[in-house]
Amino acid sequence: MVSLVEHLNYDQAGIVTESSDDGKNLYMKGICIQGGVKNANQRVYPVSEINNAIKTINEQLTDGNSVLGEVDHPSNLRVNLDRVSHMITEMWMDGANGYGKLKILPTPMGQLVKTMLENGVKLGVSSRGSGEVNESSGEVKNFEIVTVDVVAQPSAPNAYPTAIYEGLMNMDGGQKLFNMAAEVNEDPRVQKYLTESLKRFINELKL
Repeated sequence: MVSLVEHLNYDQAGIVTESSDDGKNLYMKGICIQGGVKNANQRVYPVSEINNAIKTINEQLTDGNSVLGEVDHPSNLRVNLDRVSHMITEMWMDGANGYGKLKILPTPMGQLVKTMLENGVKLGVSSRGSGEVNESSGEVKNFEIVTVDVVAQPSAPNAYPTAIYEGLMNMDGGQKLFNMAAEVNEDPRVQKYLTESLKRFINELKL
């Protein structure tokens, strides 16, 4: 079994965002894993393998377990709680592809994702899992999805979220802003301050 990470950019994943009826929750929805075609990593995921992996994820969700994802992704299959930005609420098959719906959480990283989305930043997704790869054909078997991460666009999926996080920690008041994110659900004033501060910060990055 090897670690398998597959990036899909904004257009490939067909990402759409939606809010709950009360406006309190923000979601990303789109393709999380493509089936039946050789991808950029020269791997092919049979539709049956994706279908089985998605069934396993949905069984976890049905059993009441949380499937968490991160901003960017680490070099292993472990989920780091300090990097969590969202949770998977559902996954399903549509044709050959596996789709997912991600609920953005009010964590520090989730707030960064939310602010980027609200400011028109196009984000992609990256599936993280394990399986066995046939060296000659690239076909994957015994595939298991661990999670789906949010990654930046366009060309450097590993750079943009890291740059934001490090820049936030280095800016004046960055640590205060980071700490306040943990309180965002408790105080409307904190929500307003956090949103305005993050918007200013991202606008500074664009200059």
